[in-house]
Amino acid sequence: MPLMADGRRMPDHFTARGSALKLKTLGDLRMSPQCVRIALINNMPDAALEDTESQFFDLLAAAAAEMAVHVGLYSLPEVPRGERAKRHVANYYREIEELWGSRVDGIIITGTEPRQRDLRQEPYWGSLSTLFDWAESNTKSTVLSCLAAHAGVLHSDGIERHPLQQKKFGVFDQIVARPHALTEHIAAPLSFPHSRWNGVRQEDLSAAGYTILTTSAETGPDLFVKKKRQSLFVHFQGHPEYGARTLLKEYRRDIGRFLKKERDDYPAMPHSYFDSESATMLANFRANAESNRTPELLPTFPEEELGRRLQHRWRAAATGIYGNWLRYVAARKIDAPRLATAASASCRARPY
Repeated sequence: MPLMADGRRMPDHFTARGSALKLKTLGDLRMSPQCVRIALINNMPDAALEDTESQFFDLLAAAAAEMAVHVGLYSLPEVPRGERAKRHVANYYREIEELWGSRVDGIIITGTEPRQRDLRQEPYWGSLSTLFDWAESNTKSTVLSCLAAHAGVLHSDGIERHPLQQKKFGVFDQIVARPHALTEHIAAPLSFPHSRWNGVRQEDLSAAGYTILTTSAETGPDLFVKKKRQSLFVHFQGHPEYGARTLLKEYRRDIGRFLKKERDDYPAMPHSYFDSESATMLANFRANAESNRTPELLPTFPEEELGRRLQHRWRAAATGIYGNWLRYVAARKIDAPRLATAASASCRARPY
């Protein structure tokens, strides 16, 4: 069964790749044996806005399997944006106020690049808090990604994030800390990308009633959950949705900031991401960059060659976890006691 858009015109990069994503509008499907309605609230900064759309649509399309999944795009209005991104959001996203009277089964909330040490000082905090409160009573489950996970536990339980000594950047193996429906049939160890300067502590989460599902000595808790009113809140400190090249693009961006003297130190290579030959190429580029620090060097960064060598080794686990999540949402929608592989409820084409 295809992944479906919510009826609005979709971004051009989806149109070009629609056959691969099996995108259709709600009008193309009048009724299905399974129907899960998802709202994606994409708050990522401008540089990652469209990539994040693609990453989540790719992942949800793979995870949906035979389920019908309808996805709508939303964004918080207070997230700072440039003119191009504002036009993109205006063309393809619904206003967050439209969500309050809608009927969705689950939502996914992305993070954004923080500008304040205290997240409560961010300009979008009021809208984000309202969204968290609404989701508790109006969804079957809510996924919070990275910064959104930190904001969620701060809002609900007063759990503060803590700065890390160095950026948690790369692909890190996880162990399954305890069995749960979300991690059923997922081969261990799991490996997921991380890209963050802050983290929340396991002891703080456990004391507040969160269940840690995956963790590692290097990342601390990665996937953790807590039931909040009617909704199971699912928190990821990492980024299972990332594409194979996402960390590469971020690494190149950070190198560009070094070359422009926007940062003092040369960025560390992402952990457990590049093979040995790629690492050698990058070490050579770094030596040249540190001795010839100029923005004109960035176009010689071997991005395409490096990209061809990358392995999307977390893809299967990410698809499995999000597939389990969609089945959980479908089962809750019909009040099934366990994950359902089929739902008997019909789904008619109607607006969110």
